[in-house]
Amino acid sequence: MKIDKDTAVTLRFTIAESTGKVIEDGKTPIAYLHGGYDNLLPKIEDALQDQEPGFKANLVLAPEDAFGVRDESLLRTISKKDFPPGVKVGSSMQGHTDAGEEQIYTVLKIKGQEVMLDGNHPLAGKTLRVGLHVLDVRAATTEEITHGHVHGDHGHQH
Repeated sequence: MKIDKDTAVTLRFTIAESTGKVIEDGKTPIAYLHGGYDNLLPKIEDALQDQEPGFKANLVLAPEDAFGVRDESLLRTISKKDFPPGVKVGSSMQGHTDAGEEQIYTVLKIKGQEVMLDGNHPLAGKTLRVGLHVLDVRAATTEEITHGHVHGDHGHQH
């Protein structure tokens, strides 16, 4: 069966930064619902369209095709007193942009009474190397299509 809209695809993928730093080693297969459900980056879905089990590819994704370019306006410095006790570097928390939109921030640094936050995705601004290996393709169930993700092995568990 070929990969097309509303197919459940099981694959292994590796992700590395352009420096070679491995982000995902591909040891554990994942399953996703193909066809614009925002389960994979669009460029990866495009590369997988019409492929079959056994297909392998290596992609290079520019920041704008991966997690976006860095947006320096998403950096914030907030008083430590405005945070719950125990805030640590690397923690993620929900906040708001200047426009009032919800945003996830990562704690970059704690310096004295100031906490420095970054609202960019940790991989924003990075070129990524992605390796793909399709293991299986099947028709998605009605329930999976309704939910927008694959259930069962390597997929979402309810």
